[in-house]
Amino acid sequence: MWSRARLLLGNVGSQPWCKIKDSMKRVFSGIQPTGILHLGNYFGAIESWVKLQDEYDTVLYSVVDLHSLTVPQDPAVLQQSILDMTAALLACGINPEKSILFQQSQVSEHTQLSWILTCMVRLTRLQHLHQWKVKAAQQKHDGMMGLLTYPVLQAADILSYKSTHVPVGEDQVQHMELVQDLAQGFNKKYGQFFPVPQSILTPMKKVKSLRDPSAKMSKSDPDKLATVWITDSPEDIVSKFRKAVTDFTSEVTYDPARRGGVSNLVAIHAAVTGLTVEEVVHRSVGMDTAHYKRVVADAVIEKFAPIKSEIEKLKMDKDYLEKVLHTGSVKAKELAYPVIQEVKKLVGIL
Repeated sequence: MWSRARLLLGNVGSQPWCKIKDSMKRVFSGIQPTGILHLGNYFGAIESWVKLQDEYDTVLYSVVDLHSLTVPQDPAVLQQSILDMTAALLACGINPEKSILFQQSQVSEHTQLSWILTCMVRLTRLQHLHQWKVKAAQQKHDGMMGLLTYPVLQAADILSYKSTHVPVGEDQVQHMELVQDLAQGFNKKYGQFFPVPQSILTPMKKVKSLRDPSAKMSKSDPDKLATVWITDSPEDIVSKFRKAVTDFTSEVTYDPARRGGVSNLVAIHAAVTGLTVEEVVHRSVGMDTAHYKRVVADAVIEKFAPIKSEIEKLKMDKDYLEKVLHTGSVKAKELAYPVIQEVKKLVGIL
């Protein structure tokens, strides 16, 4: 587990944190500060984020607090959630000496570029995005403008750093296509400027709901037994797995099409242990599903115990968490500022 690193808070502007060339690969991704991480978040994204720190020249990870405003937020709760998410990311292995971890709202270049890009995209394009249709329907009205335009802010998040690669899940494919189209559209109008960012096809593992194996594990699931949080107590984890939906066959096999519940348990077991699905099934021969649920629960507890402990320690050090975000925001702004300045020149407002 990565421990707290000493952060250098010197004059970042006068002595650049790192030398960047346009030809170098640059990764960007973000996560909203809403709730704590669950197994799906960890194995679907954060685990890959940690590995990407050693594989790319420059890696930026943002706590995208502006995106969280698309739904009503309690200010005090949001402020704490930002720090809690920062603690969780650090505890999981995001290292501010290897990557830039920062708070989105502290880098104003994001919103400046977002407005310029908003003026380049048609209303119908945003209205056709699947997530807009779903979320607008959930609001039972026409939907808030923030929900409609947040994919443009998402594009600005990425393009503000001339990012070349973005790790994304399946639900973000349409949004990445929008980012690529906006980059290409800007280049066509003003000359080659933005690299067209590519999706990183990392082996992101899908984690299904423990109560409905046909759906993915979700923060918003109303069934409290469906989602396993990485900070759950051992007792809660055991209880959730004991009540996980399986079937009437006691044998442990992996067949997602026919045995979704048991297969989800096998997939989770493989993810937390680093074993292959085949190895997990082989080691579970002769074990009934009732016993197997406890085996998986124990493996999950063992995997996340040190992370949970580190989160609790980090949450006690508010000053350190704020320092991490401040330092990261300064570094991020150093990269984004020259990009937005050049964009302003190109569009004629500077």
